[in-house]
Amino acid sequence: MQDGAGLTCKMNSFCYHCHVDYSKIITIEPGKRSGKPTIRGTRMTVTDVLEYLAGGMSETEILSDFPDLTIEDIKACLAFAADRVDV
Repeated sequence: MQDGAGLTCKMNSFCYHCHVDYSKIITIEPGKRSGKPTIRGTRMTVTDVLEYLAGGMSETEILSDFPDLTIEDIKACLAFAADRVDV
């Protein structure tokens, strides 16, 4: 299924990540963090955020520890990762 932004969901039209445009949030710069996807030009990688969440940190805790991040940044990391997982 495809949403209004042209994003395709493999599961259904209710998938949250289909509605997140992370193209302006997640960037890849060859000279930064070995070219890993980072958040808005910061040095925080998508993997960093995912590991914090997997380790049990809440979104609130992450935002408190890293005030430069927003809830939209965290959701963009999740959507970015979801688009790359094929299980």
